[in-house]
Amino acid sequence: MTDTTTTTQELLRQRYGNDIPPSIISTPIIDLLLSHRSVRSYSNEPLPEGTLETMIAAAQSAATSSNLQTWSVVAVTDPERKHRLATLAGDQNQIRRAPLFLVWLADLHRIAQAADARQMPHEGLDYLEMWLVGVIDAALAAQNAVVAAESLGLGTVYIGAIRNHPLEVAAELQLPPMVMPVFGMCVGRPNPARPAAIKPRLPQDAVLHREVYRPEQIPPAVERYNATMSAFYAAQQMNVEGDWVDHSARRVAGPHTLSGRDVLREVLHRLGFRLK
Repeated sequence: MTDTTTTTQELLRQRYGNDIPPSIISTPIIDLLLSHRSVRSYSNEPLPEGTLETMIAAAQSAATSSNLQTWSVVAVTDPERKHRLATLAGDQNQIRRAPLFLVWLADLHRIAQAADARQMPHEGLDYLEMWLVGVIDAALAAQNAVVAAESLGLGTVYIGAIRNHPLEVAAELQLPPMVMPVFGMCVGRPNPARPAAIKPRLPQDAVLHREVYRPEQIPPAVERYNATMSAFYAAQQMNVEGDWVDHSARRVAGPHTLSGRDVLREVLHRLGFRLK
């Protein structure tokens, strides 16, 4: 999605505001990564032929723990199924509008199935570590797919609300035991009439610690970021109450503020995971 007329410095300014890191190496791939934005409005144009297969090839090229490849993805294009999934995910209309909706899965079923076929034990899959490996594998694969899509001029947005009703999503997609929906992803051509902006991120000294973790460097960086985000919201004419700290603290205030409020262990148990 990067515009060839946009310089690295301009992309950095959009990403960091006045907190631009001093020594960034510029390459076309770096510029593509810096230009990432969440796209929620799509045109009616179809995707280029081979888009899905290209994204999956990129996803399968991501790192995976011990080559276990504990992830899968369900590609959804049927309008009625997208509508049902959109309803389960907080009634998000971008799921309905996107020509392609991907549901990324932590998948321990495939290894269990293969081991069962050879009558080999697989009790290690019952430990929380392996479920976490599946979630990480899915995230790494999905981000590779995003970069591939953006290199084709497409836009994407992650849909974490696919976890709002994981059991219903599992039923809709006919997921077997030991498979959990981790997040969704809309894919489509960005609507030129509603361009998405690059959202600023925290200054690097809020996330980058050298040698040891240094909590004292975080508060001033966060305060600068509050100012950057306030300016961004104003420029985008977004009516956001409070600054970044206010917004973030309200989001994590308690279980009542979380969209998916099911007890995770119970959900995983009902999906066929027997975590220890």
